[in-house]
Amino acid sequence: MKADIHPDYHPVIFQDMTSGKRYFTRSTATSANKETVDGVEYYVISMGVTADTHPFYTGKSTFVDTEGRIDKFQKRFGAVRRAKKPSLKA
Repeated sequence: MKADIHPDYHPVIFQDMTSGKRYFTRSTATSANKETVDGVEYYVISMGVTADTHPFYTGKSTFVDTEGRIDKFQKRFGAVRRAKKPSLKA
């Protein structure tokens, strides 16, 4: 293998901001926040969504309100009418 072509891996904690669950792993990502756990210094990276809170992995789907989308569109653009097609009659 060639020397000096591989990225540096560091101990990292990915922390879910919603649930607080922490994943201890290694990554090339770093952050300004550091924490020492069991004598090892980890970079702490906060994540908005992890496997702990992602709907696909938890089986809990979130309901997206789609009711009234057409009504909102009609309110905004209902007054704007399309231009009539030009007639080919002479």
